[in-house]
Amino acid sequence: MAIELEMVLRLLLAVALGAIIGYQRERARKSAGLRTHVLICLGAALFTVTSIYGFGGDDTARVAAGVVAGIGFLGAGAIIRGGEGIVAGLTTAATIWAVAGIGLAAGAGLYLVSAVTTLLISIVLLLPHPIR
Repeated sequence: MAIELEMVLRLLLAVALGAIIGYQRERARKSAGLRTHVLICLGAALFTVTSIYGFGGDDTARVAAGVVAGIGFLGAGAIIRGGEGIVAGLTTAATIWAVAGIGLAAGAGLYLVSAVTTLLISIVLLLPHPIR
């Protein structure tokens, strides 16, 4: 029972951390907002927890690599190239990628690392745009 409680706490941490980043993106009216970031972070954490506890941890690195590769498709979908060579959505794509990493870290039990990463990303997203 204690192991299952820890698994659930890891998933709840991923939801909370994903929500912090997602809330900022939602407030900025970006295409990937709160729900998207929460689901990405939670999904990455679930894959990690399942890999560690469900399959004995033998393929944990392979699962993490699969999440990183797979999340690239979601990030690529957030990038839009408009007229005159203007590219939009790069920051949103980067947050999608980073939130997957936060989910992997939370799922692996790296609580402080995932929380500090969330804090650092939040600080970066609050920087004025553009910096001159």
